[in-house]
Amino acid sequence: MYVCVCVSVCVAHEPRQLFVTPSLGGVCVCVCVCPPEPHQLCVTPSLGCVGEIMQPSGHRLRDVEHHPLLTENDNYDSSSSSSSSEADMADRVWFIRDGCGMICAVMTWLLVVYADFVVTFVMLLPSKDFWYSVVNGVIFNCLAVLALSSHLRTMLTDPGAVPKGNATKEYMESLQLKPGEVIYKCPKCCCIKPERAHHCSICKRCIRKMDHHCPWVNNCVGEKNQRFFVLFTMYIALSSVHALILCGFQFISCVRGQWTECSDFSPPITVILLIFLCLEGLLFFTFTAVMFGTQIHSICNDETEIERLKSEKPTWERRLRWEGMKSVFGGPPSLLWMNPFVGFRFRRLPMRPRKGGPEFSV
Repeated sequence: MYVCVCVSVCVAHEPRQLFVTPSLGGVCVCVCVCPPEPHQLCVTPSLGCVGEIMQPSGHRLRDVEHHPLLTENDNYDSSSSSSSSEADMADRVWFIRDGCGMICAVMTWLLVVYADFVVTFVMLLPSKDFWYSVVNGVIFNCLAVLALSSHLRTMLTDPGAVPKGNATKEYMESLQLKPGEVIYKCPKCCCIKPERAHHCSICKRCIRKMDHHCPWVNNCVGEKNQRFFVLFTMYIALSSVHALILCGFQFISCVRGQWTECSDFSPPITVILLIFLCLEGLLFFTFTAVMFGTQIHSICNDETEIERLKSEKPTWERRLRWEGMKSVFGGPPSLLWMNPFVGFRFRRLPMRPRKGGPEFSV
């Protein structure tokens, strides 16, 4: 029997939290030199030790909100805990109740609908070339449908959230930790952090392989929905280019002919609608093309945007280039990579509010 005492110095009044299972039975107490912060202890009966849970250094997000480790005597809703399991989450729709995110998502849909309205009713239907109108109408509307479908899949897919409240003694026993093995606990959502997981302050969850939180899709981009986000940026960029090309042809035809004949709307209204569509197309194309390139680069290098910005040294075996693409899109290269409907199935409909989280499920 031995006693191990560790001292951790706080940086900017934020304690770092680390959980160590010593190689011998005993007591391991990690003291954080930061009086205002409460100590957090967890017990692993299998090893007969008591350890301080501390936050990982450097490459982990720092958290200032602390929750004690859950035990079987704590007042935690068992039904909520069980509903947080991955098997149950896979059968439920994920949605984040964030005001800014919902406004941005609605704006995205309205802008796409506006572009479709201008392309269809201002440029294509008044055209005297039947096949020009049909071919371009089918192409643009297909791109718009695929873009909006990818947006929905990105927004309503669980990005890889770690179940809340799994930092229990029972769960730690089931992990069968080896002597000296280090695990991490998020003090905000009281869960054991897997490797490469980060806590999102908007989703209020730890997300596996979190790349970033995007308000335009009202969700985090993580392990399970990165594919749909890449498709969303790609289809928006393609539809933007197509709309800009159609606008160019429309201006040329109107200048060469009569403005009153090239559109069913009055010339001033037609010009205003086309100018707004050009501005929207340029803005959307610039943004989505950059995001698409960034995502492909991150996938091919097996490095998320957070890991790149924080210059984290990889402690995992990297999947480079095609291996990374296969892991995100699934399987060998095929046309199925371009399909946002792959794997889609209807979810449960009854409302089941979650305790303490910003998301709800249907």
